[in-house]
Amino acid sequence: MPRRKEISFENKDFYYRMALNITYYRRKAGLTQEKLAEKADISRSFLSAIEAPNMIKVFSLEVLFNISRALEIEPSQLLEKNH
Repeated sequence: MPRRKEISFENKDFYYRMALNITYYRRKAGLTQEKLAEKADISRSFLSAIEAPNMIKVFSLEVLFNISRALEIEPSQLLEKNH
């Protein structure tokens, strides 16, 4: 079984920024975690882990694309430093 690689220190800020942006755009859209998770075809607990500011949850591009589509935004907006 392949060993899971640690997230590099340089990439932690990107995950933190994505978490904050997902939360920002979800709230802006008036969605609960449960509703966004349903629209993005992921579990609410997984979305909660992604959004949690005190931990880094690694997730696939597929999940990133599903979340951005559910929020009706471009995936790149989840990486911006605006919020």
